[in-house]
Amino acid sequence: MKHLVRLSWVFIAFLIVGCNSNPKLKKISFAGETQGTYYAITYYGTEDKNLQPKIDSLLKAFDQSVSLWVSNSLISRINRGDSTAIPDDIFKFNFLLSKEIAQKTDGYFDFTISPLVEAWGFSFKEKIKLDKTSIDSLRMLVDYRKVKLEDGKVIKTDPRIRFDFNAIAQGYTSDVVAEFFNSLNIKYYIIDIGGEIFARDTKPDGSKWRVGIERPEMNNTETRSVQQVVTLENKGLATSGSYRKFYEENGKRYSHAIDPKTGYPVTHNLLSVTVLANTAAEADAYATAFLVMGLEKSLKLLDDLDDLEAYFISWNEQDNTFKVSSTPGINKYFVD
Repeated sequence: MKHLVRLSWVFIAFLIVGCNSNPKLKKISFAGETQGTYYAITYYGTEDKNLQPKIDSLLKAFDQSVSLWVSNSLISRINRGDSTAIPDDIFKFNFLLSKEIAQKTDGYFDFTISPLVEAWGFSFKEKIKLDKTSIDSLRMLVDYRKVKLEDGKVIKTDPRIRFDFNAIAQGYTSDVVAEFFNSLNIKYYIIDIGGEIFARDTKPDGSKWRVGIERPEMNNTETRSVQQVVTLENKGLATSGSYRKFYEENGKRYSHAIDPKTGYPVTHNLLSVTVLANTAAEADAYATAFLVMGLEKSLKLLDDLDDLEAYFISWNEQDNTFKVSSTPGINKYFVD
């Protein structure tokens, strides 16, 4: 009987140790290239398994669907009017979310912007010579209300309408990789694809993921410095700026942020917008929309949008300094 009791206590002790012991998590980081930019991923896992090939496979499948830089991608074929190009789930998701955000931003975010982006030289094509007549003509092809998905097919009111998901795709890619990690029960990670970021939970030690918001550099595009550090936990973050992507012609600087309503690059003094949202795709799209809208319109719209925080950096021409504005709720994410 004593022998049996002793064995019972040993068994119970084994169960207690087994239930309370946590596998030691290993920090794993890797980086690569995708969509004409970089990606960098850090996660904590128990297995020393190389996940990068699977990530690269996911990113390649994404490029084959909605990358304009891939000539035979699904979006490229749809833009060319290929009737055999049937939207896949990736295309559908980007289409539907883009249309939703276009509606909420009154068209300042418009995924049919491609003809204007190409004409102004901010794509893989050379800039064409533009005048008011040509811009007005191209602007007629830019209107998210003129396209829809019906029975799994893209319907356009004009076959010359072309799509551009670049202002949402990288953010969505971060969300796709996040879902992959979730499916593997990986709980602690941060994903950065071209500056569009999603972070889940904290690090295993309880410390939060930290991300720097870049300070704009007006005359030196090679210099990079941090304006503000924020913490991320189960949030997506994206920054859209006009101070790096531009060209100069006849002494005038043209931003890559094009207003769909005018057909011209924006001329206001808003240089950078950082958005925190529940997903990286939403953060990406709204950051682009706000950069086009400008500060005042953006802040007004944000009053009606839940689960979004934003940080704006503008240029004050009167004293040649940066001006910072933000939503009140973003302060809790700041690192002092």
